[in-house]
Order: sequence, then C-alpha cells, then structure tokens
Amino acid sequence: MKLINLFKIATAAIIRNKMRSFLTMLGIVIGVAAVIAMLAIGQGSNASIRSTISSMGTNLISVKPESQNRGGVHQGQSTSQKLKVSDVDYLKSKSLLINAISPEVDGSGQVIYGANNWPTQIYSGNEEYSFIKKYEVETGRIYTSAEIKKAAKVCLVGQTVIENVFAEGEDPIGKSIRFNNIPFKVIGTLKEKGNNTFGQDQDDMILAPYTTVMKRINRQTYLRAIVISAKSEDQIVATSAEITKLLRTAHKLKESADDDFEIRTQEELISNFGSISEMMLVLLGSIAGISLIVGGIGIMNIMYVSVTERTREIGLRMAIGGKGKDILRQFLLEATLLSVFGGIIGIVLGITASNIVEDALGWPVLITTNSILLSFLFCTFIGVFFGWYPARKAAKMEPIEALRHE
Repeated sequence: MKLINLFKIATAAIIRNKMRSFLTMLGIVIGVAAVIAMLAIGQGSNASIRSTISSMGTNLISVKPESQNRGGVHQGQSTSQKLKVSDVDYLKSKSLLINAISPEVDGSGQVIYGANNWPTQIYSGNEEYSFIKKYEVETGRIYTSAEIKKAAKVCLVGQTVIENVFAEGEDPIGKSIRFNNIPFKVIGTLKEKGNNTFGQDQDDMILAPYTTVMKRINRQTYLRAIVISAKSEDQIVATSAEITKLLRTAHKLKESADDDFEIRTQEELISNFGSISEMMLVLLGSIAGISLIVGGIGIMNIMYVSVTERTREIGLRMAIGGKGKDILRQFLLEATLLSVFGGIIGIVLGITASNIVEDALGWPVLITTNSILLSFLFCTFIGVFFGWYPARKAAKMEPIEALRHE
C-alpha cells in the first residue's frame, strides 16, 4: 500500500474520532509546551546572568581579603584589614599587565536633601574606578585626583537617589546633600543602568572618592577590595598570577603560607553561574519531559483501544490481500500523526506561554530553534515508540480470528 493511501486512512481515522484524538494529543501538547516554556525560562535566565556579569567587564579582576574565622565563627571578608592603599600603589608600580586599578570602599546609610531622605549605598574608588566598573556620567563630571588627595566631600548620584530626594525636574548638580550627616556637593549624575539579574537596583547609589569614604564615613584605614582591569581578556590568567605573586611579596608571606587575599575574575563568576544555570536547565527540561512520556503512554492506551475496536476492519483488510506490514504502518502512522499534530500545537502554545511570562512577570526568556527542534523530534519519537507495540499487535492478528471478533 502506498504511503499516501496510508496517510489518508490514518488521517480519516483521527478525524472520525475528533474528541478522542484531541484528548490523546493533550498530553503531548502540554508536554511540548512545558518543555519549550521551561527551556525558554532557563536559557533566558542563563543569558541574562551572563549578560549582567559581562556588562561589568569581562576583564575585571577583584581582589578581596581572605574571609576571617574567629573562635570557629565565620566573620566574612569585611572584618579583615589585610588590604591597604599601599597594596594598590605597589601593584600599580610593579605590575606589567594591569590596565587600570582602584581601591574600593563602600558603606550604607541615609541620604538627606531638604525634607527628603532615602536609604542607599555609597561606593568609592579613585579616578579609574568608574572606568573599571563601567559607570558612565550622565551630567556633570567625575571627581579629580586632586579631590581624591584632599578627601573632598564631592559625589555623583544615581538615578534612583535623584528620583527619591530631589524634586521632579530639579537639577542635582551643585546641590548639597548629606550622607550619614556628612555634607556632600553633587558634581555629577550617573547614567541609568536599571536592575541586574539578581534584582539589585544599580542606580540606587552614590559614588565618591575613596579617601572621603574611608576618612569621613567609615573611619577606617583598610580597603574592602581592590578592583583591577586587565589589558585584555586573554591576559586574565596571567594578570591574576602576577597579582598573586606581587601581593604575596607585599604582604611578606612565606612560601608555605596561604594567601591572605582572594582573587575573583568575571570569567570565574560566569563559569560558576553557568554551571548552576545549566543544572537548573537540565532539571527543568527533565521535569517537563516527564509529561511527554505520560502523553506517550496515553497514545499507547488509545491505540490499544483503537486496535480492539477495529479488529474486524483489520481482518477484512487482511482477507482481501492486505499485508501485516501495511497494517503495522497504518497504526504506527496514526500514532505518529497524533504525536506530531500534538507537538505542533504544543510548540505554538509553548511560545505563547513564554511570551506571556516575559510580558506579565518580566522574566527573561530565550526561545531557541534548538529547543523547538528538540521538542518536536522528541514528541515524534514518543509517537513511534509508544505506537509501535499496538501497531505490531494489529499486524500479527490472524484474519479469520479477526473477522470472527464481536
């Protein structure tokens, strides 16, 4: 029997039992839609995290003091006083691979302007800090090396701070604000960056010279971190090794002693988050794939029912010359068509659901051709796999026994 005739017979059988065919396909529809939506959410989150980290510069290196433990209690890195401004000067004078370097000190508190106040974070560094951390000036200017040297009370403000403490349309430049009761003159505003993937508002901040924050706000002599920009991404590993060697020399560490600092690169962050995201992606895809298998079992059950109902039809076809392989192909094609039609509907539903999630919840989604192709091929395989046994049962029937079936 020609394939076109088998296709016509299989299609007619599906159309003849519309409701049963739809309910049979429903498991495949839901399964394919779930796979596409889950993979879209997982891949979107992965891409968003990578984009957020990369936006801070893929050649960024961060040096932090080693985490402290006192009496068996983890104190965190902020309690360590191992990194000093002298370390920055030493690295700057000795390194051959560093492109830019800056101390980093931060603090939290209340910013006040007139009758308005807002809880925010203050970040600080030298004149190279904004370049390393990818902060761009919207209006005004960045602080100068002279202002850093004399710990001038000047700052730049982010858009969230502007919206919450200044009147609408008011120009912050030249205005005097207070942070933890320390007066600051606003000399610039920062370009809007929005929320990152982790939900942190990147515009809720004040940027000031590190000397000012160290002396006037935190009253400390040590650094929270040293941020460094390598000359290129290709030199990240070499630059990290050079920094390690120089800091060990500066801290007079013995060869057998452990480092009293930790070095982190953006590539490490991307790799770590990428591993977690890929694990979650596999988990989400596996959960959604279970519904496809359930849908396949539904196809097998319905095909068994169909074979039983059409036993006399099978016997009649065999009696007039139909071969077992034709019967096998007919029922196998029916099962495959049910799965394929369900897969097509599921793909449309999955793409629609992904777009709704993105628009309604603001979650990042990424629908790829590979995920659609994978879902479609998998649902086709499900149809063939679970349709094979009922079709084989139909093909092995004895014509006389089939014709006698009531």
